[in-house]
Amino acid sequence: MKSGTFFVLFFMLPVATEAGFWDFFYKDDDLLCFNSSGLEKDLRDSLFGQHIVYDVVLKAVTSFMTDSNPNKPLVLSFHGTAGVGKNHVAKIIAKNIYENGIESHHVHMYISEYHFPHKVMSDLYKAQLKAEIYKSVSSFPRSMFIFDEMDKMQPQLIDVIKPFLDYEANIDGVSFRNAIFIFLSNAGGNVIAEVALDSWREGICREELWMNSKELETKIFRNIFSDENSGFLHSSIIDEHLIDHYIPFLPLMLKHVRQCVMAEMRHLNIKPNYDLADKVARDMPFFPEKERIFSAKGCKSVRQKLVLYDN
Repeated sequence: MKSGTFFVLFFMLPVATEAGFWDFFYKDDDLLCFNSSGLEKDLRDSLFGQHIVYDVVLKAVTSFMTDSNPNKPLVLSFHGTAGVGKNHVAKIIAKNIYENGIESHHVHMYISEYHFPHKVMSDLYKAQLKAEIYKSVSSFPRSMFIFDEMDKMQPQLIDVIKPFLDYEANIDGVSFRNAIFIFLSNAGGNVIAEVALDSWREGICREELWMNSKELETKIFRNIFSDENSGFLHSSIIDEHLIDHYIPFLPLMLKHVRQCVMAEMRHLNIKPNYDLADKVARDMPFFPEKERIFSAKGCKSVRQKLVLYDN
């Protein structure tokens, strides 16, 4: 009995350095055995008005997490205007992979203007970022890296990430094929809003828009590739096609903002009140100014608006 127990423990030791299928056996109190139903439920219940995101993220993440031998890291790029749910979805993904979710020490969040504010220090940032990514993945292959304000990031820093994203990426004996990279960006947001608005004017239901509708993904790609103010423009990540999915977050309509207000009521332990939610939602800015079809701020600052109305 004792020798058998010892054999099992000894056999499982090498597994700790593997990923993919072996995550199920990995003994780390901060890692979940991935369950796509949890991801599906969270996306369905707490993400409002983003049917494209729901579809692509669920399929992409589930496929990657259940692949025992991926040929490259998962690289997702989220695009849309403010308040449409980009950060929220990144947190949902982390929640369903790590016990501590976004607070996990395996999840590394970088905000461009906070972590890399000074161009004159780009060489130092490059060295630090490269070392942090390498160290994290070498100790834990299923590490996650989230880059917020990616469009504001210095091109030199974006190119530091590039070698870790490539097919069969192996740097100094460390494989990066099981890592996850998520880029959050406002780049392409105006293009997405224009497509949504044009579709509305043509009588096309918003829910009928998909990745291939009006070449939506292609338009995002072209926009961020040609934007002179974007760090993407001068980076080789785009032209070498290392991003797996450019995922559009559509602008939200009144009914979606109303859902956000109702969710905030539950979060703040306020008794659900549809009339109050409608009032708060209608007080948000919408565009075009005359038709007021889409929320200019998405659900951003909904909580701050709500507390002004709650007595």
